[in-house]
Amino acid sequence: MNKPPVRSVGLLLLCIALPLLAGAIGSLYTMSSIPTWYATLNKPAFTPPNWVFGPVWTTLYIMMGISLYLVVRGGLDAAPVRQGVFLFAAQLVLNTLWSIAFFGMRSPFLGLVTILALIALVTATIFAFYRVSRPAAWLLVPYLCWGCFATALNAMVWVLN
Repeated sequence: MNKPPVRSVGLLLLCIALPLLAGAIGSLYTMSSIPTWYATLNKPAFTPPNWVFGPVWTTLYIMMGISLYLVVRGGLDAAPVRQGVFLFAAQLVLNTLWSIAFFGMRSPFLGLVTILALIALVTATIFAFYRVSRPAAWLLVPYLCWGCFATALNAMVWVLN
């Protein structure tokens, strides 16, 4: 049985850690607002229970990290790889900024503006990753789907409040 090189395992762990770190930063703004401000908002009927978000986001962040690994494991020499990594980094920043805008600033409107830009960047990242690794692109599709659901949820919270 062939063992993966230690460098490869380390790169995989780093790629998974990056989205998890972004999620952890975002949760600093989210967790304190859930029992206070967020609890007072009018929400649409399709709002999931609060406990659903943690496992879903953790799974999505891990899938994002694996996707990133599949793109960068061969190095950053190729232009399509660099473009994909740039888009991935940009969407990851917006992912974190959404938590700051929506929960930290308590602004469903700024959250909506941010998440619409995020959806565009995730879509662009999927197309860029597809040029390098089809499995990497497909691993981001559930993230895009959840992001679209979150966009609808965010929009309805804005409308209802």
